[in-house]
Amino acid sequence: MLEKEEIHSKVLRAGRRTYFFDVRATKAGDYYLTITESKKFTNEDGSFYYKKHKIYLYKEDFTEFREILGEMTDFIIDEKGEEVISERHQKDFKKEDAQSNHEPDQSPSTPDSFTDVNFEDI
Repeated sequence: MLEKEEIHSKVLRAGRRTYFFDVRATKAGDYYLTITESKKFTNEDGSFYYKKHKIYLYKEDFTEFREILGEMTDFIIDEKGEEVISERHQKDFKKEDAQSNHEPDQSPSTPDSFTDVNFEDI
């Protein structure tokens, strides 16, 4: 199936992932939405490639899709808050820096986990 020309598009860049939201037209001239996730991967030789996944969303499904999406995102925020828990998903996370700053068997120190204080030294 050939892709139709985009009528309206938006892009969301999120780390290694990019999301494309594209409004397209059917043969009959009605509109539908495609959501494409593109994720960047690196080959061993340093070159890179992208894996893409696409969702086609038609108007008859908008209301229920929007309701369920809202319910699920609200559930996640209510249960876990807005703070990102995994440092790997932080925008400024660098795997090499994190590994070089810690011994292999040590977990990263955070203000909440730091308890290695000997008050006799004070």
